Amino acid sequence: MSQINQTSIRQLSFYVLLVAMGIFLFNQFSSFIPALLGAITLYVMMRGSMHQLITKKKMRRTWAASLLMLASFLIFLVPAVFTINMITSKIGYAIEHSTDTINTITAYIDTFEKKYGIELMSDENIRTLSNLIADKLPNILGATFNSLTTVFMMYFILFFMLTSTRDLEYWLYRNIPLKDENLLLIGSELRKLVVSNALGIPLTAILQGIVAFFGYWLLGTDDLGFWFVFTCIAAMIPFVGAALAYVPVAILFFASGNNTNGIIMLIYGFGIVGAVDNIFRFALQKRMGDVHPLITVFGVIAGLNLFGFIGLIFGPILIAMFILLIRIYINEFSEPKTIEPSENEPVSE
Repeated sequence: MSQINQTSIRQLSFYVLLVAMGIFLFNQFSSFIPALLGAITLYVMMRGSMHQLITKKKMRRTWAASLLMLASFLIFLVPAVFTINMITSKIGYAIEHSTDTINTITAYIDTFEKKYGIELMSDENIRTLSNLIADKLPNILGATFNSLTTVFMMYFILFFMLTSTRDLEYWLYRNIPLKDENLLLIGSELRKLVVSNALGIPLTAILQGIVAFFGYWLLGTDDLGFWFVFTCIAAMIPFVGAALAYVPVAILFFASGNNTNGIIMLIYGFGIVGAVDNIFRFALQKRMGDVHPLITVFGVIAGLNLFGFIGLIFGPILIAMFILLIRIYINEFSEPKTIEPSENEPVSE
């Protein structure tokens, strides 16, 4: 009994030490979590191509990893940097001239209020709007994924993940205390979830941007390129989505006295552009990864709060993986339940 107690105490002490060190290290390196999540996302998407380059093209691991990283940089990061620079310059200009814009909109609202005898916006609301534009938009531009340090660390981690694929996966396979079938299930589900979110969310946003672009073009909106890019970015934000783009466009039409175009823009935005999001986003993601719409919505919200821009992809994945781990726990440690039909309930054949 004494030996058992000593062993239990030693084991418990070791667990406490591991947990304490884990918490300490997590706090020290928490700022690099977005980089790690980004590296995992790219790794899952590149794993198959890496295997093809090594086995069929007989390419060295370092060269294959470098080639894939260069391709991802050109495909994903170069357009992202271009987009961010364009949005930054435009929003910076808007902030500098926000007073003129708000004065124009205020004059239109005053005319509308006097004509119909209603109050739409008070002076306090207008001041609040001005402060929101000046204070919040720069914070949005400082999103996590815009950090050069995060991008550098992401590719640094990705390089070693790609060049050590076999050792990494073998270590995980040997040390994760789960049945083989559950390990395979985690790998399969993670791959589907990453592809679903990493491709599904951007594709949906781009499609909404294209549909909105035609509306902007037909109505004669100025600076079509900016509004297209801004719509694509706004479409990835839950609940409000692309409305963050086409509602301001409609307001600008109203402010310039073009009420007909403003009304058409709102109808087109909520009716057509919004329908693309409601139908295509959930249909595509469910087809690619069988992701429930609620998981997508709440996952994006939680992911943005936790990880910044990369949370758009990993938020839904974390929630879906949590649900998957519950299923695995039941499979690992619970006995299967048999439900006996009641006497008044017919037995299906």
